[in-house]
Amino acid sequence: MGGESTARTAPHSGGTSTGPVGSRTGQRLSGLAVALGLVLFLGGFAWGAFLYRPYTVPTSSMTPTIDAGDRVLAQRVDGDEVRRGDVVVFTDKTWVTNAPVVKRVVAVGGDTVSCCTNGKLTVNGKQVDETYLKGSPVEDKAIPTVKVPKGRLFLLGDERQGSLDSSAHLTDAAQGTVASSAVTARVDAVVWPMKGMLERPTGFEALGALSSPGPLRMILVLIVVGGALVLGGGAYGPVAKLFSRRTGVRTEPVGAR
Repeated sequence: MGGESTARTAPHSGGTSTGPVGSRTGQRLSGLAVALGLVLFLGGFAWGAFLYRPYTVPTSSMTPTIDAGDRVLAQRVDGDEVRRGDVVVFTDKTWVTNAPVVKRVVAVGGDTVSCCTNGKLTVNGKQVDETYLKGSPVEDKAIPTVKVPKGRLFLLGDERQGSLDSSAHLTDAAQGTVASSAVTARVDAVVWPMKGMLERPTGFEALGALSSPGPLRMILVLIVVGGALVLGGGAYGPVAKLFSRRTGVRTEPVGAR
């Protein structure tokens, strides 16, 4: 008696089996990182654009702090926020040019300023150690004693020998001083070339409080962290997919018996 045989085959598959790319939790965290990163990144740029303005310094009158052609970022401030030692941007028509000028404030309203005693600037009878000059000579910057009127500023360039600053306008009616209201911004950093934040003018501390640092560092942190979160969150999908392919279990096809 003949028999009939049947062949049973198990379901089979070939190639590599993989699960879904990343877990749902990972995908949600990835989306959250991208969203948060965009908020920080765009928020940092918006904050910076609101508070800061870029300027290109055309002359070497602020050397060695700022060289000719350097690009700086200056925080928008009111004139009454200016302190001794600040590097400010201002416009004064009596200084021949209507273009913005960058100089350092060495005396404010009510101060008495002169130069030089033992090669140092003197403000209110105190000799000021101007470390930002980096050893540049100041002996030839002869400034007779000037009493700065209230609401005005006395400004000098860090390159004391050739700077056309308050010392070059001593014969004017205001004795070279500039109205505080003429100041539009305070320089925080040289961004091109990347010299970084300006040195704190600690030599003026004995005369009163210095200006508080601007939020430029915080803004840069927000932009960098935001950019990292966007890149990291956006890379999650491709990285999870690549990892899944490399760690997937390969199954061999099952033939009929």
